[in-house]
Amino acid sequence: MSTPAKGQLLRVLGPGFALAVVIGGIIGSGIMRSPGLVAAAIPDPTLIMLAWAAGGLLVLVYAFPTVELAASMPHAGGPYVFAERAYGPLTGLIVGWSDWLQGTISTAFMAVVFAEYVQRLGFGTGLPTGLIAVIEVLVLGLINLSGTRLSGMTQNIGSFLKALALIALIIAIFGFTDAAPAPAHPVSFSNAMTFAGIITAARLITGTYGGWQGAVYFLEEVKSAERNVVRATFGGILLVMAIYLLVNAALLHALPLDVLAKSNLPVADAAAIVAGPWGDTIITALAVLSVFTIANLQVMMQPRVLLGMARSRLLPDVFTRVSANGTPVPGVIFSTGLIALLAGTGSFQLLVNIYAPMVTLMFAILGFAAIRMRRIEPGLARPYKMPLFPLPALIAGGVNAMFTVLFFVEDMDNARWSLLLLALPLPYYFWRKSKVVSA
Repeated sequence: MSTPAKGQLLRVLGPGFALAVVIGGIIGSGIMRSPGLVAAAIPDPTLIMLAWAAGGLLVLVYAFPTVELAASMPHAGGPYVFAERAYGPLTGLIVGWSDWLQGTISTAFMAVVFAEYVQRLGFGTGLPTGLIAVIEVLVLGLINLSGTRLSGMTQNIGSFLKALALIALIIAIFGFTDAAPAPAHPVSFSNAMTFAGIITAARLITGTYGGWQGAVYFLEEVKSAERNVVRATFGGILLVMAIYLLVNAALLHALPLDVLAKSNLPVADAAAIVAGPWGDTIITALAVLSVFTIANLQVMMQPRVLLGMARSRLLPDVFTRVSANGTPVPGVIFSTGLIALLAGTGSFQLLVNIYAPMVTLMFAILGFAAIRMRRIEPGLARPYKMPLFPLPALIAGGVNAMFTVLFFVEDMDNARWSLLLLALPLPYYFWRKSKVVSA
């Protein structure tokens, strides 16, 4: 195999990988915990099912502008590429940096969760949790350094297995449990519809659907990406939406509503009815697989964000280097090194509380970027065009902008830290810009 040119990735991933990225990026431990919290927020079975369906439909609307941008600009770097093309390098840097930073922080958090679940299974109980988390991160780093094909295959297998496990659990719950009795004092439909409950449920559900944009990070590596990434994103969201609705239907079937609303891990409670003492072990093992798969995806994604920004000279040129097996090696080493450091020390806990505004800010900018690109580059080839333009883009941009403002207003202390973190790469940006001007 010939060595790729500087910054050149290998187009070796098929449509199955794109679909696996979407499914594997969305399905995580959230679906095991969130149904109970949603039931507590809106204690009515009909509302619960409607809320999960509405969450999936809202994510589809979010996807419309992002997928249009991805199909028209099939380059590595994820959302950074679209923001930079629409608004220029400074906005692109803010989007790319926030994307990389929140992905790095969340992966460190997931590594610790992975370690806790492994110890819950009885493995490594004598080791510090941080050490197990670091070992997982290093294993993921080695998998990714081994090449795009191997890391892609790992993602395919992990996503397939956890989706299959959830479907098997749904079938088992319906097949081996009796219908739960109706509550003695049911909550009226109107009483279940409180503003605070709706907001709480919306946050939980949209968070559980998070990760749907995973395929757009691999636009240079997926074959026929302009077509396959579009299909994988929408198809993956719809498949996960169906699985989530079936999970909630199964839980409502197996658990009384008041029990569901009080459960911190309702999927485990339902599994215990089916499998007895083995139920908790089954769900913990599924959680380990889910977290590992998402962490592997994040370790794949983050170096490509760095590569995209470095190509535009917003980061050092070293991040544009790609090995013969298609791996952006400096990006993998830098990202996994920071992830391991945060996971090992536990000092990232504050950061976990402050990266939420970065996510909503990114999607707000992307929503409006799709509208701007239609105006400034009307002749750009768009293999996919969102329906009902510009309504989906306005909804995606407006809703996420609203959430960004709410996050900042609600928690000003952490908001200041968010702004500080977003400002970290600005000195390098302005220094590099001054060098270009003086040259």
